[in-house]
Amino acid sequence: MASDIPHQAKLSVAASFLPHFFLENLAIRRDNSILVTVATRKELWYLPPPREGAQVDPMRLHIFDQFVSGIVEHKPDRFYICTGNAYTTHEAYLYRLDLAGWAPGATAKPELVLTFPKEARGLNGSCLIAPDTLLIADTFAGLIWRVDLPPSGKCEPRVWLAHESMAHIADTLPPPPQPGINGIRYASKTNFLYYTSTGQKLFMRVRVDPQTNDPEGTPQLVDSGTMADDFCIDEDAGVAYVTTHRENTIDRVPLKPNSGSRRSVAGQPFTELLLGPSSGAWSRVPGEYGRVAYFTTDGGQTAPPPDKIVRSAKILRVEF
Repeated sequence: MASDIPHQAKLSVAASFLPHFFLENLAIRRDNSILVTVATRKELWYLPPPREGAQVDPMRLHIFDQFVSGIVEHKPDRFYICTGNAYTTHEAYLYRLDLAGWAPGATAKPELVLTFPKEARGLNGSCLIAPDTLLIADTFAGLIWRVDLPPSGKCEPRVWLAHESMAHIADTLPPPPQPGINGIRYASKTNFLYYTSTGQKLFMRVRVDPQTNDPEGTPQLVDSGTMADDFCIDEDAGVAYVTTHRENTIDRVPLKPNSGSRRSVAGQPFTELLLGPSSGAWSRVPGEYGRVAYFTTDGGQTAPPPDKIVRSAKILRVEF
């Protein structure tokens, strides 16, 4: 049907950073302000609520001791942030950041709540599958961690699922080494967890038991063929919008296996605005779910464009 053929998305710049800022992940707050993790600089940044047709000025909130990756809002204005040294010594940590009552310009103080066991190798994407159940992709261990978040007391991690589709491939070309499992998101209406496996060029899903919050059955292939990074899900339309990072596109992928081919909705033809897209999250303005999202880019730091010039990293407003 013609209505199933996506048009090209409209891209505009919500905020710009300097070149060589690897904007990794983001969380949209209730007021539509944005928290952004900057992986290689070990930083967390804040953006005021973006305004259509204008750019906002980012503000640095905190510098961590390790590289920073996934960020998830657990409860209103309480966030969990993953850090670690995925490419070197492989320590992995989880921090909690409480922004209740916080105002721009005030100090933000993340609290270390969990040091992962030595089996952890490189934390990446994360998501909630229940109000107090956090899942975290481990890029180089090739598995997913489960962390239950009690109201008080110590967080205890355990392996939620390991599968061959999540494995890291050490000799992936082109360099640098590409992750195994990378982005993860939960579709609560159908009880499926979706994940990408970058080096293997896979987009997968596995059913979640809604009673135990454990995996049910074996993972299924949804789509393949691109070095998919992270994504956001539109459950109403039954699609995911998947970033391909070094391939510089955002692709629209049906959530059901074998239900239709992937189609690019941004980046074909190539545009400098979309150099190195990494992650996306829906706007929280009423009525914009499924229509307006914000995406991080690295400006070509990971895979420079043909002229080898790395551009400024950006937060893009994307209208589908």
